[in-house]
Amino acid sequence: MQKSGRHYFTSESVTEGHPDKVCDNISDAVLDTVLKDDPTARVACETFIGRGLVMVGGEITTKLTLDVDKIARDTIKDIGYDHPRYGFSHDLCGVQNSIGRQSPDIAQGVDTGGAGDQGMMFGYANRETPELMPLPITLAHKLTRRLAEVRKKNVLPYLGPDGKSQVTVEYLDGRPLRVDTVVLSSQHTEEILDRTGDKITEKSRKEITDAVIRPILGKRLMDNKTRIFINPTGKFVVGGPASDCGLTGRKIIVDTYGGWAPHGGGAFSGKDPTKVDRSACYMARYIAKNVVAAGLAEECTVQLAYAIGVAEPVGLYIDTHGTGRVDENRLSTIVRRHFKLTPKGIIESLKLRRPIFRRTASYGHFGRNEPGFEWEKTDKAAALKSAAAPGHRSNGTTHGRKHAALAA
Repeated sequence: MQKSGRHYFTSESVTEGHPDKVCDNISDAVLDTVLKDDPTARVACETFIGRGLVMVGGEITTKLTLDVDKIARDTIKDIGYDHPRYGFSHDLCGVQNSIGRQSPDIAQGVDTGGAGDQGMMFGYANRETPELMPLPITLAHKLTRRLAEVRKKNVLPYLGPDGKSQVTVEYLDGRPLRVDTVVLSSQHTEEILDRTGDKITEKSRKEITDAVIRPILGKRLMDNKTRIFINPTGKFVVGGPASDCGLTGRKIIVDTYGGWAPHGGGAFSGKDPTKVDRSACYMARYIAKNVVAAGLAEECTVQLAYAIGVAEPVGLYIDTHGTGRVDENRLSTIVRRHFKLTPKGIIESLKLRRPIFRRTASYGHFGRNEPGFEWEKTDKAAALKSAAAPGHRSNGTTHGRKHAALAA
């Protein structure tokens, strides 16, 4: 995203207790349970949650017998809705199971190795952070993870599972300078309300700032002009499924790049890796990250496109946003030589037949150098660099801006 002059960009994140993320977690918990004992099963699981109710539906083709009720309740408990004080509890809600089998019309195309759906998928990387991710979404995720951490460790015992963060970063000529605004909203018990009962106390605001915001942003990213809003409506006692319904796949921008890069529209959670909505997005990120890690561009967007039942992608598009050191057509050729782009090839390359997906359901699918996130590896960077070297030449553009690698 090249821009001259001063501009601001904002991204948000939500905790695993947000109603939509509760649904993502349940759907991916169902997927992991199936893949643990039936790695080739077909799963497309959707969850809806509301006041006192959980509905799990979709299509699953497996030899296993699933206890969906237990999976849902265990997941809700693990998230933190384990007591009626939050307005929603794992042992008091109702769970409905409406799961069927995959349509045979879809299965006949997937059985032969074709894609499980049509669509376009995007991946992205840049040099703003060590994770090769845009800075605003990286900071937003770190804030919500920290919010969950201080809750679970009882550092701030009055916090509830539901929460959100939002970070606005100020840029100058494409380079991140500082954090301009932080918004942090967290569910809490009534004990931190002031005498009016309409807002939390200044003491609690300071505690949340000191325990959550400052450890992540520190002095390097914040200054005396940085604006901080904590529970800006005043209070957030009623939260989670007691305050709003949730649905699988409704936080796709949180899941990816915080709005910085394009999104094809497909959701991730609850889908087995034959669904290119998920697996091809992982591959596109893998490609983009390795291109940037190889030094072939400062910034890279990759688009893949598929037709249902067809194995090879019908489209591969690479955009280095004027920062490339290799012609983009040549780069596309190199990428096709070094990455397997069929559904089968993606599954094998990224080891996607494993029960690794619930870990992805909260705090983003990208920018996480953790076990199981094979698409975050840069193990192809050296090969890409070597392949590009013999015919290395400028594509007529500048070699791009140099981002400061900022770590929160």
